[in-house]
Amino acid sequence: MTARTVTAAVVAVLVAGACSAAPAPAPVADPSRLVVTLPAGPVATLGEPAELVTGLEAPWGLTFLPDGSALVSERISGRILRIPAAGGAAREVGVVPDVHASSEGGLLGIVASPSFATDRTVYASVSGQDANRVVALTIAAGYDALSVDRVLLDGIQTADRHHGGRLVIGPDGHLWIGTGDAFEPENAATPGSLNGKILRIALDGSVPEDNPARSPIYSSGHRNVQGIAFGPDGTAYASELGHRTWDEVNVLRAGADYGWPETEGTEGSTGVPPIATLHPDDASPSGVAYAKGSLWIGALGGRRLWQVPVTAGTAASDPIAHFHGDYGRIRTVEVAPDGALWLVTSNTDRATWGGTDPRPGDDRVLRVEVQEGR
Repeated sequence: MTARTVTAAVVAVLVAGACSAAPAPAPVADPSRLVVTLPAGPVATLGEPAELVTGLEAPWGLTFLPDGSALVSERISGRILRIPAAGGAAREVGVVPDVHASSEGGLLGIVASPSFATDRTVYASVSGQDANRVVALTIAAGYDALSVDRVLLDGIQTADRHHGGRLVIGPDGHLWIGTGDAFEPENAATPGSLNGKILRIALDGSVPEDNPARSPIYSSGHRNVQGIAFGPDGTAYASELGHRTWDEVNVLRAGADYGWPETEGTEGSTGVPPIATLHPDDASPSGVAYAKGSLWIGALGGRRLWQVPVTAGTAASDPIAHFHGDYGRIRTVEVAPDGALWLVTSNTDRATWGGTDPRPGDDRVLRVEVQEGR
């Protein structure tokens, strides 16, 4: 048993949040004989959250624009709103057409084009009546209208739950897409299904030449991926909602299988093991961002922000919890141009598991400074 599997076992027993970077799943050991692993060096800390905007309705995705303002998507209404860089009232840009809202579906992740200043393009993950799709939107110069320019990818199976929906443009310039298994676990292991996968396509919708099997599918065996982020060395990380035992933080590798439905977290022997695990009651992870040596992971059912210090694709310490119960469910975490985290709460979205009563002003966007560890 390695030092990291020792850590995973003790955290699972003592705090129901585990971290493991072992090459294979580990059995649970006697916690009385174990020592919790501490970080190898200083880790980043957080300042006090500041409220930027309130009164949002079931917000889901958030993306920054060149002027420092941000766009946020509302899952049920299909609206995209613009938030000033310094905070303040959100203003409607427009409504994305043909959005079908279900228990977890609707208008989900959004990400602005790297060339937004000239092409006015935003990519969006949209749940439809018959299938889910990824579209390119054109935002009017006055931020007072939007239109669908083209469909980049279609044919993602839809369902009432498990849509995935996170979109990120990687350092390779390609669009990375997290999908859910559409509540049919076998989809994750089916090569011909786009569900339960990480997809990777070019911004024009074509398949990159270095994708496995020249398919949009980059990796498989995922249950429900709602978070993707990249470290400064290009390492791709993803958060994955588990079933009843373990949520996962994975390092993504081309062509890899991550085990679902045969394996969940460290339970099972198939697929690439996660670098960290958390119990669904404490997590149900959604958005992920990387800043100052750590992954910052929004928790829905766990109603907190998790920090996982990482080094070169491995977890450097046990997960650290922040803001437990302070703001309810956290759906999305993004790094602003100034390096601060923006957190999107998800308390008016009562249809999904782990709902909590909305607080006055919900839903909101919070800004949190990330401070270097000392």
